[in-house]
Amino acid sequence: MKAILALDQGTTGSTALVVAEDGRVLGRGYHEIPQYFPKPGWVEHDPEDLFSTLVASGRKALLASGLGVDEIVGIGITNQRETTVLWERATRTPVARAIVWQDRRTAERCRGLREEGRTEWLAERTGLVPDPYFSATKLEWLLRDPTLGRRAAAGELAAGTVESWIVARLTGGAAHVTDHTNASRTLLYHLEQRQWDDELLTLFGIPREVLPAIVPSSGVAGECAAEWFGRALPIAGLAGDQQAALFGQGCTAPGAAKNTYGTGAFLLAFTGARVHSTHGFLATAAIGADGGPAYALEGSVFIAGAVIQWLRDGLGIIAHAAETEALARSVPDTAGVTFVPAFAGLGSPHWEPEARGTIVGLTRGTTKAHLVRAAVEAMAHSSADLIGGITADAGRTLGLLRVDGGAAANDWLMQFQADLLGTPVERPDVIETTALGAAGLAGLALGVWHSAGEFQQGRHYTRFTPKWNERERTKHREAWARAVSATLHWARRD
Repeated sequence: MKAILALDQGTTGSTALVVAEDGRVLGRGYHEIPQYFPKPGWVEHDPEDLFSTLVASGRKALLASGLGVDEIVGIGITNQRETTVLWERATRTPVARAIVWQDRRTAERCRGLREEGRTEWLAERTGLVPDPYFSATKLEWLLRDPTLGRRAAAGELAAGTVESWIVARLTGGAAHVTDHTNASRTLLYHLEQRQWDDELLTLFGIPREVLPAIVPSSGVAGECAAEWFGRALPIAGLAGDQQAALFGQGCTAPGAAKNTYGTGAFLLAFTGARVHSTHGFLATAAIGADGGPAYALEGSVFIAGAVIQWLRDGLGIIAHAAETEALARSVPDTAGVTFVPAFAGLGSPHWEPEARGTIVGLTRGTTKAHLVRAAVEAMAHSSADLIGGITADAGRTLGLLRVDGGAAANDWLMQFQADLLGTPVERPDVIETTALGAAGLAGLALGVWHSAGEFQQGRHYTRFTPKWNERERTKHREAWARAVSATLHWARRD
């Protein structure tokens, strides 16, 4: 039997799957990673944690699969996007903590870019907007240190998003690469020319010498050393987590869309050709049915499942994320409570980095169950905010939404999402579609599968059908809109 080892380095943990040629998941591994919050709005990771937990998860998945190492033909890698790592090229030693995609420390710099009138210029070149979310201002911030700046220009340092760091470590420094989907999230990549853009590099003061080579998402990009998983293996798939999930869901035709409920929530609609957004959404690189380059529209919600982690770790009102479904079901509604968890600002379509979490409608009668239900509802509401704008940009109605990610396992949330949208929601039997997509990309390159359709064979879906009438839907959406308006008013109070 042939199988692919899929490595998924995410924001809160590292996951690995062993995916057999018949599509079955034979083994899983997972390790949570620590996050660091040194100042308000700052979010960091230790790059060594990202690597060590991913390797440990991969070894655990291999052991659980029961396969011999000779049956693993290659590796696919997917990753949290935009998070920026800077390391010493010769020793592969990080020179700073990774700055995570949720980090807001460069908000002032991004505000300056908007005030300079750079928004449309950046959108035209990159498909993105000036926001701390993206990698360019993070790397610019790291390289403001004169010593690091000089070393970067001299070629002594290497930078990249997380997959670049993981590949560098796995290959012993032999490969310093990224793929087009990750490159398209940096604000340094020309979306139509599909290469690093010299004018963007000049704008952010980034020396070309520090950046990785851009390689296809499906294709051999390097060789993983035998020390990590028992024998040398080709690394044959690379993709940012959301594009990997889009591919893993089989969304490779215009109009197909998926929403991933992870740390954040990310809605991608495959467009094939580039579409310019007029509703505050992003154009981004995607992957076609043959593993080649394509385009998608994207809406980004910075806090989704992370709000449940906050209820657990920050407030201590739940012990396990799985409790949220029963708590949400235990009350008929939120008793007027609406929760906008803008802990890291608001993403699409508002792009307000100064926004912060807001809870409205609290009374003495508010219970833990009401607050938990409001937090779960927020994931669906913020995702619904994305649907209308993206479908308007794409010029297509959404007949079906495919879903994945950890929170998609919550049946109550999925039914609420379908009711809120008035659109059927389908959940696949394997909700770790980021890792599944990475496996598919690697398997295409290595001949395990010969088409995306062959890779998709055997998938099964659970469908959630809308039950609300338009009046009920409007009532819920209007309450959410009022709470978002209050959040934006506070953020823009100056």
